[in-house]
This record gives sequence, C-alpha cells and structure tokens, in this order.
Amino acid sequence: MAEALAQQVVETLTARELTLATAETDTGGLIGHWITDIPGCSRVWIGGASPYRNYPKIDLIGVERELLREHGSVSEEAAVAMARGVRDTLNADIGVAETGITGPSGGSEERPVGTVWIATVGPGERIAAERRVWTEDREGNKRLTAVRALELVLAAAEAG
Repeated sequence: MAEALAQQVVETLTARELTLATAETDTGGLIGHWITDIPGCSRVWIGGASPYRNYPKIDLIGVERELLREHGSVSEEAAVAMARGVRDTLNADIGVAETGITGPSGGSEERPVGTVWIATVGPGERIAAERRVWTEDREGNKRLTAVRALELVLAAAEAG
C-alpha cells in the first residue's frame, strides 16, 4: 500500500509540477525513504529534515521557540509551523510535517502514546492539519503516520 501511495504522490506532483519537502519527527525519514524509492522522484522531492528534538526544529526549519514553549512540540501549531518551515527553507511548493509520541513510552493523559499531529502547507498557504492517536506498536505507529502524511500530501497536490 505504501509503495503504491508513494507512486501516486510522485505522479500527481509531477503532473501538477509541484515540489515537496518533509519534516519528519516520529517517522525519522520514512516518508522521504518511500518517496525516493520511486523512479523520477527527483523532479518533485526537494529533501527533508528529521528534527527529533526542539533545537533542530528551531535552528534548521525556523519554528519559533516561543511557539514550542507555548503549545509544545506535539501540537497542531508545531506541526503546521514545521510544515511551513521546511517548505520555505527548501523552497518547495508543499511542506509536510509530523510530530508526536510514537511509543512505547512518553505519553501523558493529554497526549497518550500514539498521538501524532500531521500537517501540510501547500500553494496559496492552504493548510491541512489533523490529530491522530494510533494504537499500534512503535513501528506500526510510524508506518500509519507516514501513510497518512502521504495521503495529506496527495490531497494538497490535488487541491493546489
């Protein structure tokens, strides 16, 4: 499924002459890995970052320190800022980002293990963001996050 979805994303971005940049906290580059498995991806994928801690979110892709202090790194605001930041830093048409708590530990009552925020910022500043709470193991949560992120990229490409 992931391979077919990545293929569809690359084909759609290519057809619409759009580019993509990724900021992957929980997935550690899985989205980029799937995209780069597709021949011809160099026409659409600019690159990405895997800012696991807060300081690379701030220093590499321009997320405001105060935003992270106020809302936390696992928040809609952080995911949107990461998507916008990686898009702008790498000069892409669409930025996608995800941030969350993959597990098996680290959760809280407010943000249980499996909580993830995924966001895209596309052409015309079109924003999509959503919260998910996955219930798989660490690997399953990463895979579900990467799949949903690609689905949101596809929607952003089709809308843009």
